[in-house]
Amino acid sequence: MKLLLDLFLTFARIGVMTFGGGYAMLPILQREVVETKKWATEEELMDYFAIGQCTPGIIAVNTATFVGQKKKGVSGGIIATLGIVFPSLVIISLLAGVIESFSHVVWVQNAFGGIRVCVCVLILNAVVKLFKKAIVDKFTLVIFAVVTLGSCLTNLSPVIFVLLAAAAGIILKALGGKEQ
Repeated sequence: MKLLLDLFLTFARIGVMTFGGGYAMLPILQREVVETKKWATEEELMDYFAIGQCTPGIIAVNTATFVGQKKKGVSGGIIATLGIVFPSLVIISLLAGVIESFSHVVWVQNAFGGIRVCVCVLILNAVVKLFKKAIVDKFTLVIFAVVTLGSCLTNLSPVIFVLLAAAAGIILKALGGKEQ
């Protein structure tokens, strides 16, 4: 029961302190889950991020579910998920009634402009951390370059890129890449 409460409170704290959506939560998730709580390794968290991106839903919520499930089974997954979404549910419910009344106010528009810039920086920080852990050899660099070009030059679904990257990873490693 203590672990379930810890899962809920930890993910609720992440949820209440993070603005900007799932990607903005990634650095905080990394710090809390890997460094503070030691509930997962860097590699496991990278895998959770990757799987969380490939599955329906918000990456941070999916990651919380994976971490909770790892620590306490299905009940841990449910509790961690509830923890991370609970603050947003409360805040959005409170804001929904008043946001329309204030959205035209100049300082509110300026505040949202500043928040958007901050979120971009938080997402970039998460990308840089993920990049450093994900690009481990020339094969992963090639996959990175191909997916980057493909996603910039086409309108293919991210699911296609994930499936192709998974297949490429398997094939490239089988043809002579080093074992991870």
